[in-house]
Amino acid sequence: MEERVLDKQTETGKKRVKRKWIIITSGILAVLLFLLALYGNEYTKRPVEQIEGTIELPMLKKKVEIITDEHGVPQINAKNNYDLYMAQGYVQAQYRLFQMEMSRRQASGTLSEVVGEAAVDQDKYFRTLGLRRAAAQSYDVYSEEAKEILHAFAEGINVYINQAKENSRLPIEFTIMGFEPKEWTAVDSLTIGKYMAFDLGGHWERQAFNYFLLQNYNEKKAYELFPSYPSHKPVIMEEELVSVHDRLKKAIVPHELNGSNNWVVSGDKTESGLPLLADDPHLGLATPSIWIQMKLTTNEQQVSGVIFAGVPGIILGHNEKIAWGVTNTGPDVQQLYLEKRNPDQPTEYLYEEEWEQAKVIEEPIAVKDGKTIDYQVVETRHGPVISEFAEDSGKDNVLSLRWTALEPTTELEAILQINKAENWEEFEKGLEKFLVPAQNFVFVSIDGTIAYKANGNIPIYKDGKEALLPLPGWDKNFEWKGYIPFDKLPTIVNPEKDYIATANNKVTTDDYPYHISNVWAQPYRYERIVEVLEANDRLTIQDMKKLQMDNFNMQAKEFVPLFITELEGTDLSGQAKQAIELLRKWDYKDQSTAAQPLIFHHWYETLENIIYQDIPDSMMNLFTSKGQTTDELLRTAIKEGTSQWINAQGGLQNVLSESLNQALSNLEKEYGKNLEKWKWGDYHQVEFKHPLSSVHPVLAFFFNRKDPISSDGSSVTPMAAGYDSETGIIDHGASWRFVIDMSQADQGYHLVAPGQSGHFRSKWYDDQSEDWVTGNYHITKLNETVGKPLILQPKKDN
Repeated sequence: MEERVLDKQTETGKKRVKRKWIIITSGILAVLLFLLALYGNEYTKRPVEQIEGTIELPMLKKKVEIITDEHGVPQINAKNNYDLYMAQGYVQAQYRLFQMEMSRRQASGTLSEVVGEAAVDQDKYFRTLGLRRAAAQSYDVYSEEAKEILHAFAEGINVYINQAKENSRLPIEFTIMGFEPKEWTAVDSLTIGKYMAFDLGGHWERQAFNYFLLQNYNEKKAYELFPSYPSHKPVIMEEELVSVHDRLKKAIVPHELNGSNNWVVSGDKTESGLPLLADDPHLGLATPSIWIQMKLTTNEQQVSGVIFAGVPGIILGHNEKIAWGVTNTGPDVQQLYLEKRNPDQPTEYLYEEEWEQAKVIEEPIAVKDGKTIDYQVVETRHGPVISEFAEDSGKDNVLSLRWTALEPTTELEAILQINKAENWEEFEKGLEKFLVPAQNFVFVSIDGTIAYKANGNIPIYKDGKEALLPLPGWDKNFEWKGYIPFDKLPTIVNPEKDYIATANNKVTTDDYPYHISNVWAQPYRYERIVEVLEANDRLTIQDMKKLQMDNFNMQAKEFVPLFITELEGTDLSGQAKQAIELLRKWDYKDQSTAAQPLIFHHWYETLENIIYQDIPDSMMNLFTSKGQTTDELLRTAIKEGTSQWINAQGGLQNVLSESLNQALSNLEKEYGKNLEKWKWGDYHQVEFKHPLSSVHPVLAFFFNRKDPISSDGSSVTPMAAGYDSETGIIDHGASWRFVIDMSQADQGYHLVAPGQSGHFRSKWYDDQSEDWVTGNYHITKLNETVGKPLILQPKKDN
């Protein structure tokens, strides 16, 4: 009996000890987790930008003061240009080092070194284009002053990199990816500049697509899809064949909606009596922003605005005398050439009945956790052979690319000059050095001038139709005839109508003596901007901000009544009839709370899918500016009933009814049967995704800190908000919004979403996300910044 009691007591004791150790172990684990969390908290805070105190920068000549405002905008005050741009490099690295690193790698074709095999095809493409080679050639033609600024800027970045390594302050993304940044160079900054020229495109993809059409469809049907601009829409200034199908499927195609809005209004139409300017470049939307806002001050200049992370100066903004903005002109600056390869010497190509030796460039590609790839790029007299990505590139005829951006150019020289300009003459003089990408510059000054110039290297074609298709590379008659002379580029100064607006629409009338482009944006943003500007002769800053946030859909205003008329008398389902009645009541505003935008945009997209269903998916990626083509097909079908593409799908009525029924059926699955409860904003939302957030849900939790936000607008409204059609997530739109009244030239109204900082622990990481949706701008003044200073101090013995 006693033994049983002892055994029971022993067992009980063992259980108590076990529970005790569980408690102790749990406590230790909790403490360890707490300490780990505490360490992680401190570790992830380390890279956050330092905005107060003193930091030693050994190469500085004089002390630099940086004051950061409440929105994270740094004002750099320096005594000389060298110190100014060195400090700018240092500050940009503080805010955006990881973004800068990935930007130079993407543009240089070196992502595989840190990403691995998944990036090899992309690296091959950018090595073939040769943006970095073009940047190195551009460096050679820069002035000594510009080179000194580039080196000062790079030196500032490198000081930060070295300090961050020493103090374990590198952004957490480097730890996640398992590498450290290497030294920054002047060519890195120029390469990022070349990448922006790539991002704003040049239409070679559409040439390849047009070529495919002629090979696979009858001539009339093919030409129906060739780009054309509607004759009744406004402008800013009132063949041998070889298969390309599947050839270019690995090419990286820039977003077809990359563009922008801008406009200027003279003092005769403003309440203040001096000009207004508004600019909102439309580019990809992600975290961090493509732009970083800064103010740069020396005794020689005071300029405020935005710049690409990794590049010195201010590319868009204002000083105390002038302000400027840009949109993409979209000219034909890329030309595909068919090349005849020598069957006996594969690196020789025919030109004027003689074989020419092409340049063969070794571009070895290092791959993380893999073997280095021995890669070669071939360049003919026209440029790189891009059909090297083709399965059938071994044929005698191959495609090469001539592109203005692959030539030596001097954009930084232009930026440095226009930052200091005080009037239109000085500003226009600076534009002579801004060669790629070709941009629509608008300008205002305190002397009352408003002006516009479609600026950059724009090739001269004997016939603009040549730019629709690849050209014979062996015939000198098809070479470019130089570039449009600077003094002949489309220019407007102080027009009688008292405003100038651009929205990537057609620039000139048909009597302009030079060809600009065959491919333009749909005209709806421009039409709406002009409509608003012409309706008011006492415009204010508030009117400018409201117009940038305008969600009126001119495309819907044109086509919805036409669609409804076409469907009259047809046998529609009850759901389709309800949708039609809702659309009849629509005010054509793409509001997040309305059902009609959800119906219209899905209807239009489904309609496109039906019309083009016979085109292989592999070629649709090259069908850029598809919306412009679809609109013209619809206009022709409604007016004349002669579209082969629409007739092939049963005619316009059938296409409209079938696409409406399909769209409604798909929407019902997602949003229920009650159409009146549908909301555009349940689908159309902005998120500003971090590039690493797609790797793992845990990273998404940290890097995408805010839930998607419902938003007004669409790709065809002045409030540009293009989206992924599968998810509805807005991935393209106004990457920066800026307005200014020259009666108060010292201050501008800005919006840089999602925020200034690239560090997820920074208070400026995503503080402007909601502002992007609501239109809440912040004021930045040239001469006023409140905050404690960060002092960049040279060595004491300097």
